[in-house]
This record gives sequence, structure tokens and C-alpha cells, in this order.
Amino acid sequence: MRSVVQRVAHASVTVDGAVVGEIDRPGLLALVGVTHDDTEAEARRLAAKLWKLRILEDERSCSDIGAPLLVISQFTLYGDARKGRRPTWQAAAPGPVAEPLVGAVVKELRELGAEVATGVFGARMSVTLTNEGPFTVLLDV
Repeated sequence: MRSVVQRVAHASVTVDGAVVGEIDRPGLLALVGVTHDDTEAEARRLAAKLWKLRILEDERSCSDIGAPLLVISQFTLYGDARKGRRPTWQAAAPGPVAEPLVGAVVKELRELGAEVATGVFGARMSVTLTNEGPFTVLLDV
């Protein structure tokens, strides 16, 4: 699994003109991609890493201060544009594999005590955020 994590002042995701997920105070926006051989074990590791990642103000984590997370599925994180000008998506897991694993990340975060907002899997989403820092980290588990 792969995640692009951004420290944000606030963030939201909109589908068909309606806000479906939002965090209205400092926290993390996590774009999550899944590849073919990922399992629930990776989903649990990613959730634990997101919950304890010390990239918020004063090197604190979401778990330290109860900061919220907005988790959005993002198959394009496994796009490969090394050859040619058009990315391939062969490394990205198909929806029936990826959707339950993104859901497992969200479920595990909530079980850890996190406040989690989400996008809608497979939907065309508009994401709005204010990146603080700016601070962006790439996580692979």
C-alpha cells in the first residue's frame, strides 16, 4: 500500500456537488493506493503509521492530539509513467481488491480512536485542502 500524506489546516472532498467528507481543523489528508498483493496486514500497518506519524505541529501525531484524518482512495498512486507519455495503471489493484483494503485502513483508524472522514470509492471526486507547511510525505508499507 502507498499513501501520500499531507498536513492540512482543513480539507474536504466533494462528489456531484455535495461535500461527502471534511475535516475542519488541522489534521492529515491521506490519499491511499492499493496494489495487487496488498493484504489486510498492510492496511493495519498503514493505519497505525498514519495514526502515529509525527508530522503535525510541534512534531505531534494525530494520536497525540486527536487530530482528524481525511482518507481518500487514489489508484493513480500506482501509475507508471517511466516509459512514454501516458501512464499505465497495471500496478494498481482493481476495485474489488482495493475497495475493501481502503475500507480496512479506515476501519482500523477508527478502532484506534481516530476521527476519520472519507471520500467515495471509485467516484469522481474534487478534493480541496490547505496544506500546512507545506508538508507532504510518501508512505509505502
